Amino acid sequence: MDQILQQKAMGGDRRSLARCISLIENEVYDENEWADLFKHKSEIPLIGITGPPGAGKSSMVNVLIQRFVDSGKKVAVVCVDPSSPFHQGALLGDRIRMNRWFENPHVYIRSLASRGSYGGLHPKIKEIIGFITHCGFDAVMLETVGVGQSEVAVSSLVDLNILVLVPEAGDEIQFMKAGLMETADVFVINKSDRPGADSFVQSLKPFAKGKPIFNISVAEGTGLDALFQNIVESIHVKLKNK
Repeated sequence: MDQILQQKAMGGDRRSLARCISLIENEVYDENEWADLFKHKSEIPLIGITGPPGAGKSSMVNVLIQRFVDSGKKVAVVCVDPSSPFHQGALLGDRIRMNRWFENPHVYIRSLASRGSYGGLHPKIKEIIGFITHCGFDAVMLETVGVGQSEVAVSSLVDLNILVLVPEAGDEIQFMKAGLMETADVFVINKSDRPGADSFVQSLKPFAKGKPIFNISVAEGTGLDALFQNIVESIHVKLKNK
């Protein structure tokens, strides 16, 4: 039964993909039948979106989805949300926040509960991501729960780690320095139309150590083309053969 579901999911059937992820998430599967599919497929680029709560990660992911779709690419998005203290389910539900993509054949979005896992990730995230890379997508985005420096766990899974901040995050930099600040590949200052954005970028540069910093405003629609171009160039080797 598991193998039939696997084949359907890998062939593009979204219901089968959802069921497969649920089997992995709830650890009700035959490990021998799934072992090969859990291996990370390096030819599928994995993009991590991390940062503190309220930075606008989901809004930015929405924009990036649009850019991928406009480029003719298929993209999967895995959103790791905080767990409900009552039933351990996802508390926020990014599939609702991103419902404009629900029926789009080029987009698949799945919310997972962190279930208290250290690092802001689901305990079976490696296996889930490993399986999704077999299912015909050109890129996979992983949006994490936003829990500060413990999110460094995402850096070991993704090919490009994007840290999203806001101008008001100046006081948080020192706390992030030992974690996210050192593992991020790209720094994004969202809501850069707010006062203090330019001075925040200057204070961020010593921590970025030459890594790219982008000023964007999802609300105003500024800086997004340059950011997407950088993402595509960063993963170009992985995308060009798709």
